[in-house]
Amino acid sequence: MDISDWRKKIDDLDRKLVGLLNERAHAAVEIGRLKRNTDLPIYEPEREREVIANAQRVNQGPLAARDLAGIFERIMDVMRGIQKHEIAPDSVPAPHETEIDSQYED
Repeated sequence: MDISDWRKKIDDLDRKLVGLLNERAHAAVEIGRLKRNTDLPIYEPEREREVIANAQRVNQGPLAARDLAGIFERIMDVMRGIQKHEIAPDSVPAPHETEIDSQYED
């Protein structure tokens, strides 16, 4: 395969990732509702450690465990923001500054 073929493959994988991330976000919304109704905290560090450990357990590379943990930490950070909005919808989510944040508006 040439670079164009690999890029098409990446584009296809990215579309799948977007779908999966949105499914995960939907689950986070539902969990946020349950947390709101049961007064559970949004941030649960033990659960987050379990999520990272589960991801690392099935990792077959080439991503390093440390890099995979960083990706999942960021995903969970975004999902916590979704849950915070579900519990307190009038609050403004805290900004998550990255290089590309300034390029996009929600």
